[in-house]
Amino acid sequence: MSRAVHFWSLVALAALLAGILHGLRLDARALLWLQESLSAPAERAASLWLPGYRAVLQVALPGLESEELSDLAYNPASGTLFAVSGKTPLLIEISTAGEVLRRMPVSGASNLEGVAVLEGDCMAIADERQERLSFFRIAAETKALRREEFVQQIELGHPDPPNKGFEGLAWDKRHRRLLLGKEKHPVMVYGLASDGCRASGELHALVDLGEHMTDLAALTVDPRSGHIVALSQESHLLVELDEHYDPRNFIALLRGLNGLEHNIPQAEGVALDEAGNLYLVSERNLFYVFRKAAAQ
Repeated sequence: MSRAVHFWSLVALAALLAGILHGLRLDARALLWLQESLSAPAERAASLWLPGYRAVLQVALPGLESEELSDLAYNPASGTLFAVSGKTPLLIEISTAGEVLRRMPVSGASNLEGVAVLEGDCMAIADERQERLSFFRIAAETKALRREEFVQQIELGHPDPPNKGFEGLAWDKRHRRLLLGKEKHPVMVYGLASDGCRASGELHALVDLGEHMTDLAALTVDPRSGHIVALSQESHLLVELDEHYDPRNFIALLRGLNGLEHNIPQAEGVALDEAGNLYLVSERNLFYVFRKAAAQ
């Protein structure tokens, strides 16, 4: 092989490796890891600091083996979690210990991919296939959700290929808005003004996360700092964003890291409670609890 051919072969290999690294967003992850390592103690204390979390519960939710859990939200009033199923249209209440408390069919829905607990007894769900956001009230005795009883339904107006629309949904109380995550093309977080039970105005693009993850599966907001946590299923990644939407720290959802016994196969929902405990669901019916390790 001539020196010229050898040289251009190395150039092609280097370009291929660079493309693979960027495709997996490993280059951005390496920079974020370096930023983490240089962060001051005060900065860590002011954030969730995801690297300090460890998985303390990893279980399968009984009775949901044939469902596809998608998204998760915490209700501070009841101290429970709510998930939606993307297969059978269901709203599912779950205890923080992983007990299924009730299953509520949702009439008129087709592919639920987002859920958020707002204020009072109000909640919202997002239907990816129908590109629709629905608001409703829920009570302890609610057994089913009927479309004709919804408080409000709005069309999101983002026609997309199947399974590439809005997935994550979260209530940002501090800024009186809903956050909506666009799965792909682009991997974007949007904001939508709300009074806590209805939406108003138009969607506003907040941040494109495509440089850090290949898809966006879910969002949640830390009630203490106001920081956003974004979940990527494809990238096996959980990232904390600060008030300027800049990534500050992350954890990889892979076996052997942060107490995980196995890779989280298809992470679809994430939620935080007022104490900072972190909850996660994965298709089909896997449930995880992460807690902050005690300071040394």
